[in-house]
Amino acid sequence: MLAGKNVLLGVTGSIAAYQAADLIGLLKNEMASVRVIMTRAATRFITPLTLEVVSGNPVTVDIFAGPGQTYVEHIALARGADLLLIAPATANVMGKLANGIADDMLSTTALAVTAPILIAPAMNEQMWFNRIVQANVERLRKLGIHFVDPEYGPMACGGEGWGRLARLGVIVRRASEVIEEAASLLHTGPRRPGPVEVVPR
Repeated sequence: MLAGKNVLLGVTGSIAAYQAADLIGLLKNEMASVRVIMTRAATRFITPLTLEVVSGNPVTVDIFAGPGQTYVEHIALARGADLLLIAPATANVMGKLANGIADDMLSTTALAVTAPILIAPAMNEQMWFNRIVQANVERLRKLGIHFVDPEYGPMACGGEGWGRLARLGVIVRRASEVIEEAASLLHTGPRRPGPVEVVPR
C-alpha cells in the first residue's frame, strides 16, 4: 500500500535517530517517496546530508526559509504528505503535539497535516512510563493519532527496559496499514443521512 505514496518522515533527537537511514531504505523498498524533516536535536545524532542522500530529497530542518525554500514550506510539505511518520519520536515532540505547540519545523508541519499521523516513540523506560508522557500519548490517541509502541530490550543508558524504538519492519508495516485504513475511509466517505420520518400529529 506504500507504492506511490508520499511519506513525510519526522526524525527527532533520540539516540535511535541513527536508524532513520535504514527506515528510509525500507520505505523506498516499498516504492514510497520519502521527504524528511529533522529537529535540531536529531542532527546531533545523524546528519541531514546522510538522510538527504538516502531519501533522494532535500531534508528540512529550519522553520525559516533557506536556499530553495519559502516561508510556507511547512504547508507545502503538509499538503504533499499521504502520511506523517515520526520515528523516532521523543517525549518532547509528543508533548508539543499533545498541546498544540508549534515552535519548530516538525511541530509546525504536524499541525498543518491533514494526512494520518503515525508516531513511533523511543526513550528511556522511566521517561516512557512517566505519567505526563503517558497522558500525552493517551490524548494523542484520542485525537486520532496512531502509534507503534516501543519495545522491550537493551537501552542505550544501560540495562534493559521498555522504550526501544519498535523494529523498523513493524513500523513500515504499520505505516502501510494506516495509509490503507485512511484510503478505505476516504473511499467510503461519510454516511449520508437517511430519510426523515414524518410522524403525523
